[in-house]
Amino acid sequence: MDPATHGNEGDPAMNGSRITAIGHYQPARVLTNKDLAALVDTSDEWISSRVGIRTRHIAGPDEPVDELAAHAAAKALAGAGLSPGDIDLVLVATSTAIDRSPNTAARVAARLGIPQPAAMDVNVVCAGFTHALATADHTVRAGAATRALVIGADKMSDVTDWSDRSTCVLVGDGAGAAVVEACPPGEEPGIGPVLWGSVPEMGHAVRIEGTPPRFAQEGQSVYRWATTRLPAIARAACERAGVTPEDLAGVVLHQANLRIIEPLAEKLGAVNAVVARDVTESGNTSAASVPLAFSKLVEQGALGSGDPVLLFGFGGNLSYAGQVVRCP
Repeated sequence: MDPATHGNEGDPAMNGSRITAIGHYQPARVLTNKDLAALVDTSDEWISSRVGIRTRHIAGPDEPVDELAAHAAAKALAGAGLSPGDIDLVLVATSTAIDRSPNTAARVAARLGIPQPAAMDVNVVCAGFTHALATADHTVRAGAATRALVIGADKMSDVTDWSDRSTCVLVGDGAGAAVVEACPPGEEPGIGPVLWGSVPEMGHAVRIEGTPPRFAQEGQSVYRWATTRLPAIARAACERAGVTPEDLAGVVLHQANLRIIEPLAEKLGAVNAVVARDVTESGNTSAASVPLAFSKLVEQGALGSGDPVLLFGFGGNLSYAGQVVRCP
């Protein structure tokens, strides 16, 4: 990866950052394709063949987004061997929080007993976690934080029309979290430069709008954009990190739809990489999907410490953000 960024000549290099632990959480209730077929006009064969999803986890009415986020964050904290008092920044990527204030990050901090952190929510929908991870990296590099909790959490079931078979078959609930810390002096950064952007004029292609808010999308527009425009952007994210797609040990794309994930991964050319396919058992969990899938690969031993992995979120607002990270 690129060396730590330097300021003006003569200034000391800013430390890079690294992910030191990751964790995930999913609600206990599992909703199968057969269960959905009892709600709307669909079938297991129809769902499996079109989006590749078999099951998804659905949170109960007494499980708010901040609770999902706190469970994942607690697991990441334990994995890093840290206490709540060690964290000075909490970032939560979510687009499904019902309340505006206190924000989800503050509620997570309160649940975990984190004293006096900077606490902010980041709403970039399905690309939220990779945006939040880049923000944490930049904050650590600037010296404004030393240890951050970066969380992607969404309760898509709260914003889903369960009578609409085109969207209700896609969604699931969950959370994933990472602990981000400053690298020791002289250590190579473990989070590469971000490549991010959006297509604002096409923001209508993926929406969570209205009262009550409901998820809707223009599926064919999203599919064409993701499979034709994003492979080159994902390759450029690798270039910024100083690696080739062939160098990657893992590729974790937003878990939107297996028909998007597989062609995007193939066009990227990461021939030696494990490609996350958690969408088959978790559905589309929006901002949770990248850290959730990444955490599972690490937990399963499919990726080893230090392995280079491309994390790439995309979707709502037709936004995207990707960076190559080293496995904790």
